Amino acid sequence: MAQINPSILSADFARLAEEAKAVEGADWLHVDVMDNHFVPNLTLGVPVVESLRKATDIPLDCHLMIEDPDRWAPAYVEAGAGSVTFHAEAAAAPVRLAREIRAMGARASMALKPATPIEPYEDLLPELDMLLVMTVEPGFGGQAFLDIMLPKIRRTRKLIERYGLPLWLQVDGGVSAATIERCAEAGADVFVAGSAVYSADDPAAAVAALRERAERAGRAAAHTTSG
Repeated sequence: MAQINPSILSADFARLAEEAKAVEGADWLHVDVMDNHFVPNLTLGVPVVESLRKATDIPLDCHLMIEDPDRWAPAYVEAGAGSVTFHAEAAAAPVRLAREIRAMGARASMALKPATPIEPYEDLLPELDMLLVMTVEPGFGGQAFLDIMLPKIRRTRKLIERYGLPLWLQVDGGVSAATIERCAEAGADVFVAGSAVYSADDPAAAVAALRERAERAGRAAAHTTSG
């Protein structure tokens, strides 16, 4: 089943509690944490995650676009994140970090920037609960989807299936009604959508519409493969 994770990067930061309520029915709330070092943008940190956790029942999916996630990631689990994503390019000891996140009771996820291939990390996949393939360069919302990431999504899905892993495959960046079906056909099953949700007149309806598009495309792709 497709999961839709609205990104609060595209929400009104002055009204985060209400913006969270506006997407009731979403599977997760995607929280982009940026430090102005790993990426050229500065967003929010642990205190906002703590406050958001109190304001919504939707589980929080924290994407850490930061340097030294080995040091900082555990604090986001303590703040209430149900899933914490660190970048392969930033983690000094990704296996140890993933195990620490899991031991604290959250889902461990690793993200890959567009230029980072999946193959060198093949052996790490069993340590993860989710893998995030960035479909834009991380740092800013509202960027155009990079079609050249679709083969990488397909290769990642094949690796997951080869090992029979219960691993979610997330895409983040430029996901919209115009692109989500291509992502689902390629094998993604968790979709981060920012402006496509929060620029809609009815964000909750936008979440439902995106999920339906993704599930329809996923079913069609599975039928084609099995046929």
